[in-house]
Amino acid sequence: MSETLPYMNSTGLVGKILDKIKEARTPDRFSQDYLGTVLGFSSGSARPFIPLAKRLSLINADGTPTDLYRRFRGTSEESKAAMAQAIRVGYAPLYKRNEFAHRMDRKKLEGLIRELTGMEEGNSVLRAMTGTFEALKAYADFDASPESESGGTRSDDANGQAEDRGDRGRQGSDGDASLPVRFGYTININLPDTNDIAVFNAIFKSMKEHLL
Repeated sequence: MSETLPYMNSTGLVGKILDKIKEARTPDRFSQDYLGTVLGFSSGSARPFIPLAKRLSLINADGTPTDLYRRFRGTSEESKAAMAQAIRVGYAPLYKRNEFAHRMDRKKLEGLIRELTGMEEGNSVLRAMTGTFEALKAYADFDASPESESGGTRSDDANGQAEDRGDRGRQGSDGDASLPVRFGYTININLPDTNDIAVFNAIFKSMKEHLL
């Protein structure tokens, strides 16, 4: 069965819109009016950005920004980690074929997308899918730490400090440590507010690869 992947025909607008998102405040709802009036992209060619952002889980079905959207607007490191996660969510079928799709050069990437979608070589939509993926990839860091990608912290306390839950070693009657030192850590994962199961699949896949 052929798959479909998110894309915009005007791939040059992808980066321009993302740059504006980072500059502007987070809206209550990311609508066509917000895209056109606040961000300044009122042309018809910019409108497909909203369904693209929904596929990437940057905004919910009702247009409200997700936690992933807010993280993308954060610091440089957090922003790139968030986009890497968004790409893995939006292009999940691609990553099922090759978990290192982002490391492919454009020709090999297009070949993989063609194989996945069943489109013919030279198809304009095929080129748009490839170009959109490449444009998004420029804003991502796929080698980011698991904590950054999942939004987790290594602590139970409010200050986000790693908490030692293990035995630090007990002293025997002669003053020497009778047991080896053991350390334990708790990692909390703050899941995004979304009903999209693909988001959770991507998060737990990353945890399995990097933490377990």
